[in-house]
Amino acid sequence: MMNKHIFVFLGLVMFQAANGACTDEPAPKVNWSGCDKSGKNFANLDIQGANLTRTNLSASNFSNSKLNDVDFGSANISHAKFNGAHMQDARLVSANAEQADFREAKLDKASFSRASLHKTNFTGARLINATFYEARAESAIFNEAELDGANFQRANLTRATFINVTAARVDFRGANLEGAVMRDSQLLRCDFSKANLTNIDFTSANLTKSSLREAIIDGAIFEKTILSDTGWIDYSRCPTNAVGRCR
Repeated sequence: MMNKHIFVFLGLVMFQAANGACTDEPAPKVNWSGCDKSGKNFANLDIQGANLTRTNLSASNFSNSKLNDVDFGSANISHAKFNGAHMQDARLVSANAEQADFREAKLDKASFSRASLHKTNFTGARLINATFYEARAESAIFNEAELDGANFQRANLTRATFINVTAARVDFRGANLEGAVMRDSQLLRCDFSKANLTNIDFTSANLTKSSLREAIIDGAIFEKTILSDTGWIDYSRCPTNAVGRCR
C-alpha cells in the first residue's frame, strides 16, 4: 500500500514539474520540452541553449532572437518566424518547419537532418556547415544564402530555388534536385555525384571543379554555365575553358 502511495506521489511531483516548466518565462536554457507555445511572440529574446524538443511552436515569432544551441528536435515550428535570429549550432532534427521563415538568420552548423522544410524560406540566411541530411525541402527557398560547407546529402530538394547563392564545397550527393533552380550561383567544388538533376536550371552558374559524376542530367539547363575542370557524369573532366557544355 505504501509503495502505491509513493508512486502516486512521484507521479504528481513529475506532473507538477512538467507543468511548471511549461509556464516558465523565456530565458537561456529554459526547458519547454513537449509544451504548447504555438502562436506566441518570442521576438528579440535570449533563449540560448533551451530544450524545445517536441514543443508545439507553430506560427510563433522568434524574429531577431538569440537561439544558439537550442534543441528543436521533433518540434512543430511550421509557419514560425525566425528571420534575423542567431541560431548557430541549433538542432532541428526531424522538426516540422514547413513554410517557416528563416530569412537572414544565422544558422552556421545548424542541423536540419530529416526535417520537413516544404516551402521553407532561407533567403539571405547564413548556413555555413549546416546539415540537411535526408531533409524534405521541396520548393524551399535558399536564394542569396551562404551555404559553404553545407551538407544536403540525400535531401529532397525538388523545385527548390538556389538563385545567386554562395555554395563552395557543398555536398549534394544522392540528393533529388529535380526541377531546382540554381541560376547565377557560385557552386565551386560542390559534389553532385549520383544526384537527380533532371530539369535543373544552372543558367549562368559557376560549377568550377564541381563533380556531376553519375548524376542524372536529363533536361538540365547549362546555358552560360561555367564548367571549368568540372567532373562530368561519365567521369571525364571538362576543359578549363568549358562554358555551357562539357567539351
